[in-house]
Amino acid sequence: MPKFVIEREIPGAGALTPSDVAAISQKSCAVLRDLGPSIQWVHSYVTDEKIYCVYNAPDEAMVREHARLGGFPANSVARVRMTIDPTSAEAA
Repeated sequence: MPKFVIEREIPGAGALTPSDVAAISQKSCAVLRDLGPSIQWVHSYVTDEKIYCVYNAPDEAMVREHARLGGFPANSVARVRMTIDPTSAEAA
């Protein structure tokens, strides 16, 4: 299944409290349950002003629908074409 990285501009994201994070996560999971098993949230990275989320989904439209239904920004959605890590140096 294709993997996507979503950039969400959320001013003050780095200052979210544990209860804020729980509420956001609960909303996201509820929307995912409604959308069905074809979309999966892998994890997210929180920076000072943005959250970067990694999702498995059949297409960008499904990722954007999740954002719309959840009330989350999706300022940028990009399909991951490959992953590079230290083991990539050995792949020749």
